[in-house]
Amino acid sequence: MIAAPNRPARPALTILATTAILSCTILYAQQAQQPLPTGRPITAAPVDPAIAAALAQVSPDHIKATITKLVSFNNRSTLSSMDTDLAPNTGVNAAADWIESEFESISSACNNCLEVKRDTFTEPASTAPNARITKPTKISNVYAVLRGTDPAQAPRMVLVTGHYDSRNSTNANTHDPAPGANDDASGVAVSLESARVLSKLKFPSAIVFVAVAGEEQGLNGSAHLAKLAHEENWQLEAVLNNDIVGGDTTPGNTTPPNIQDKTTVRVFSEGIPANTTPNQLRAIQTLGAEGDSPSRELARAIVDVGATYFHPTSQHSPIPPGSRVHNNLMRMIPAFHPVLIFRRDRFLRGGDHSSFNQEGFAAVRFTEWAENFDHQHQNVRVENGTQFGDLLQYVDFNYVANVARLNAATLATLASAPGQPQNVHILTTALDNNTELTWQAPVGAPTSTTYEVVWRETDQPTWTDSASAGAALTLKLAVSKDNVVFAVRSVDPAGHRSIAVLPTPERGQRPPTTRPANQ
Repeated sequence: MIAAPNRPARPALTILATTAILSCTILYAQQAQQPLPTGRPITAAPVDPAIAAALAQVSPDHIKATITKLVSFNNRSTLSSMDTDLAPNTGVNAAADWIESEFESISSACNNCLEVKRDTFTEPASTAPNARITKPTKISNVYAVLRGTDPAQAPRMVLVTGHYDSRNSTNANTHDPAPGANDDASGVAVSLESARVLSKLKFPSAIVFVAVAGEEQGLNGSAHLAKLAHEENWQLEAVLNNDIVGGDTTPGNTTPPNIQDKTTVRVFSEGIPANTTPNQLRAIQTLGAEGDSPSRELARAIVDVGATYFHPTSQHSPIPPGSRVHNNLMRMIPAFHPVLIFRRDRFLRGGDHSSFNQEGFAAVRFTEWAENFDHQHQNVRVENGTQFGDLLQYVDFNYVANVARLNAATLATLASAPGQPQNVHILTTALDNNTELTWQAPVGAPTSTTYEVVWRETDQPTWTDSASAGAALTLKLAVSKDNVVFAVRSVDPAGHRSIAVLPTPERGQRPPTTRPANQ
């Protein structure tokens, strides 16, 4: 029997190192074999109790009082700002003074939390054919700013607006009644009511509540304010324009397309941005992003907010007349919700959101489902048994309250959420059926910010699927970039989501994926 040679014992440190290498190799192999995520259907964000409580404070009675007061100024034509023969407490100047006083009153109730301002300027006379302003005219935009509480995020802003001027059948008529109850005292009521209920809360970023003039003469007031925002470098992430949101209640409108749907409000958004350059247009066409402008992504965010704060309700089905049978059947009442209209505005009409679009801001328009044109831009009169004029009696104050709640919920959500991800890219370095996206953290975003990749098939209007990236600044998915539209949004620990950002193709080296320090 031959004895085995004596072997020196292997040092313990060598054994440990070898074991560690083997463990890392096995772990890497296991990770490499794990399938890439494929996402899951999108669900509604969690309800923020503070926002829900604020929405519960929206008052149809308060909205009615606001619209009634604005109607009392008789004729709020922007051109009346230069008239010296108006009766006391009438005309556009009196209306502006009252709106300013309302903002001041709201501010007093929240320990002067609002900065109340006026953007006043003189619109020069126009000599163009069919000009609506034929002499120098003073125009005042009245607004209030609720400043953000986080110094790193306070420069970010979201804005809500409606126009307080009105008109009747004749643009130059400044004396005969032009009540403008729906067009657009209803929109101003949304702005004021949003200020009233949201001023009781604090948000990381700012909210601006606005009432503009000069809309009926060519969007003059909003054009001036939008240019001011551009020139002063406002970090304006969203503009919500409310124009004709009174839910017209004309009796007898019982046949399509005149039936008013009190569960819906239209949200108009532009496709290709108004300020797109030729080079940008080519990039949009290459990417197939004609339906993914910043305004369109804002509209989708409004849908997202609506799903969180509005839910279907149930009630007993009506009992047929004369029936003696007790009815236990229930029917579902649809939740109030936005309907996305993928165009900038209605035919032959325009709105103040377009002024902000022209300056490169994301902006949308809220408008009731079915408009009654007998009650817009009409002299108050009865003709062949038909009542004309934009009268208070045709406004549904409960409907306006729902529009105000949707606006307020959107403003509060976006003002609470982190900023939008920056430099979002979809990597196209090689032919691959998977998808990899990268992005950078928003300026000033808290370190607790996480990110969510969302997508939809190219023929779908809203986001349908999502995958969380956690705090990482990159995510790879087993979903083909050729078949869907992707975007990335920021999320805070409470579930507030930013507006999603469409990626641009990136063929170079991957950017760093480590999270930068809080900026």
